[in-house]
Amino acid sequence: MTTDALAPSPAAGLDVRLHAKIPAGPIEQKWSRHKFDLKLVNPSNRRKYTILFVGTGLAGGAGAASLGELGFNVRSFTYNDSARRAHSIAAQGGINAAKNYRNDGDSVWRLFYDTVKGGDFRSRESNVYRLAELSVAIIDQCVAQGVPFAREYGGLLDTRSFGGALLSRTFYARGQTGQQLLLGAYQALQRQVAAGTVQVNAHTEMLDLIVIDGRARGIVTRNLRTGQIESHLGDAVALCTGGYGNAFYLATYAKNSNATAIWRAHKRGALFANPCYTQIHPTCIPVTGEYQSKLTLMSESLRNDGRVWVPKQSGDPRPPNEIPEDERDYYLERKYPSFGNLAPRDIASRAAKEVCDRGRGVGTTGRGVYLDFRDAIQRLGERVIRERYGNLFEMYERITGEDAYRIPMRIFPAVHYTMGGLWVDYNLESTIPGLFVGGEANFSDHGANRLGASALMQGLADGYFILPATLPDYLARTRLETVDASHPAVRQAEAAARELTARLLGIRGKRTVDSLHRELGHILWEHCGMARNQAGLEKALQRIPALREEFWKSVLVVDGNEEVNPALEKAGRVADFLELAELICLDALHRRESCGAHFREESQTEEGEAKRDDANFSYVAAWEHAGDPARPALHKEPLSFEHVHLAERSYK
Repeated sequence: MTTDALAPSPAAGLDVRLHAKIPAGPIEQKWSRHKFDLKLVNPSNRRKYTILFVGTGLAGGAGAASLGELGFNVRSFTYNDSARRAHSIAAQGGINAAKNYRNDGDSVWRLFYDTVKGGDFRSRESNVYRLAELSVAIIDQCVAQGVPFAREYGGLLDTRSFGGALLSRTFYARGQTGQQLLLGAYQALQRQVAAGTVQVNAHTEMLDLIVIDGRARGIVTRNLRTGQIESHLGDAVALCTGGYGNAFYLATYAKNSNATAIWRAHKRGALFANPCYTQIHPTCIPVTGEYQSKLTLMSESLRNDGRVWVPKQSGDPRPPNEIPEDERDYYLERKYPSFGNLAPRDIASRAAKEVCDRGRGVGTTGRGVYLDFRDAIQRLGERVIRERYGNLFEMYERITGEDAYRIPMRIFPAVHYTMGGLWVDYNLESTIPGLFVGGEANFSDHGANRLGASALMQGLADGYFILPATLPDYLARTRLETVDASHPAVRQAEAAARELTARLLGIRGKRTVDSLHRELGHILWEHCGMARNQAGLEKALQRIPALREEFWKSVLVVDGNEEVNPALEKAGRVADFLELAELICLDALHRRESCGAHFREESQTEEGEAKRDDANFSYVAAWEHAGDPARPALHKEPLSFEHVHLAERSYK
């Protein structure tokens, strides 16, 4: 495929449907004024409305709990056996907030600036400022719930630094911050379950979105224990199902994390924004063999005290502790002296790739760098390092068999997060009225690169504060007809889900789902990973459709639909990844600039840094499914910068 094939369809261009609904007025007052303008639902009427929440992570759990607390009838869906097993539990390092407890110069404005700059000026200013503004309330909310944040000796909440910031604004609970925050949201959710306002449906996976008269009115699900396919109807739907990084096969996501909910909503009319913005995390345990099915994150917080280095000599076979100081290259400290080892994720990841490509990588594969705590242990003592990171060091030793207190960790970048997602307006409503999207499932806040410790911040801001304000406004403004399972749209959606299930079970080919998924991941990583170029993307766009055709001819799904069948679950998810992967590559090919995590080799500075093209690409690319995966329609939402002026992004 050539770039000529990416010519916009007649529907492309600036689209009236991409009305972001950004409030007028000073940016500091937009959210408070907007909340006043939002319509309310009378407390005695709230129980008459049913809201469907898909996903029970930080955004979905907090949102369902908050709207249940308000008195709405909420139905929550998770494919896990418990709401508390959502992948938010895996987040390690911390959550950002502009509390300025250390008096080191932080403010809402500085967090806003750092986030816009960190995203390489490819996010909406209004959304990012609201996120920074709400960050202070998130910490208060979580402390009130009893979240055990780390504290200083005197009892005050402690903070530490994360990438892309020159101060300490990250609140944390050792290396288990996501787990503790999710337990806070989970207990709030279970309180509403006990109160009767929320019903949780476990072992239930969404297969389709039900759209009636142009509005989201329900979902079709499959019970993962019995295989039963059924519909659930309501007045609005909120998707909080996480990101799509598992398309790459090897990633730090839980293996069940998938894109099925947002992708099938996309095929029903929800536009998909910036799919090529996929984040590579610089500190993960390296790949060791073909047998691996996932990768393990080592928290970015480790770079507070760990120093990243490689040998100066290519192919140096010596153990790390035998390499003298003057023969080590602390390349992040050398290239980015202001931020050093806490350079943003996209920059640190590309720097690791660069030194490994030059033959200076470590480990048996040569695809690794050292993260060394020797100096920190000498300066602070081993006890302090154990207090800060003990569970992370233990996890590393269990996986690698190496004691990081004695020898440096080996790390290498891996897929960790996706900044792209379903397009949403300021109210977090998609292009399908009544379909709201929260957390990593939307594209809202992070632009082309997310700063560390901002994912938890966004998930809780969406769940605890934004959706509980904006979703009731939709209900108050909309007159909805009563519908039931006999409606033709419901029956059609259910029939389509059953047909897809039967088709997957009927192929009886010779290739496992995992083998096809692994091949897809290899294509994406090689041609649309840390670095992309036109030739590689065009090659990927030839191979992905061929692999998709191979999937529908050769996939093997054993057993049937009337019982637990992991192969069937994976097959449906991989079928969606095979379509989404093509859109990821199309988006990357059309965006002929480098920005954040999207690094086009044709667009870089003399020093090898990302080179934006603001004149031609300062917009959100929102793609419409037009039937043919190879010919989606492109819609553009222009981005304007009134408060953080466009500038070259530098961390030197």
